[in-house]
Amino acid sequence: MQSKIFVPIIILCALIACAGCTATQSAPPPGTSGVSGTPTVKEGASSLVPGPTDSMPDYNAVTVDVGEKDYLGIIPVIFQGGKGLGATKKIDVKLTRVDGSVQTATVGTMKGDEVELQGTRGSGSERGQADRVEVWVTMNNGQTYKIVDVLREYRSRG
Repeated sequence: MQSKIFVPIIILCALIACAGCTATQSAPPPGTSGVSGTPTVKEGASSLVPGPTDSMPDYNAVTVDVGEKDYLGIIPVIFQGGKGLGATKKIDVKLTRVDGSVQTATVGTMKGDEVELQGTRGSGSERGQADRVEVWVTMNNGQTYKIVDVLREYRSRG
């Protein structure tokens, strides 16, 4: 009698363990649950090394442009739309500055929506160090993709 109950319980536990290990959804960036446009200092060391990005399925693909940093240190981030425009739920942006501080923002989901991030400035005609910009897109089905991870250097006036 006990073996009849024991075998299905073992199979059920194995299926639950396998289901938890096969998730394919990318994790959203740390600290973006309460997305704000205000700078915060990230605990621990911030990485200024770009990492890999996710490939979106062609039918859900969207484009977000991260512009060049201007002489004031401002970095524009513009949503350009794409095939997945109607399925886009949220676009989170994270700026990691050279000093380790982090700024997060949310771009609107309409084509042409834009946010400007305040990056690190250089001094005079010198090139400043690069800031890192990461962009995550969350779709209506809950899937999150990291689609941009780039460095932006300070550009002088001249």
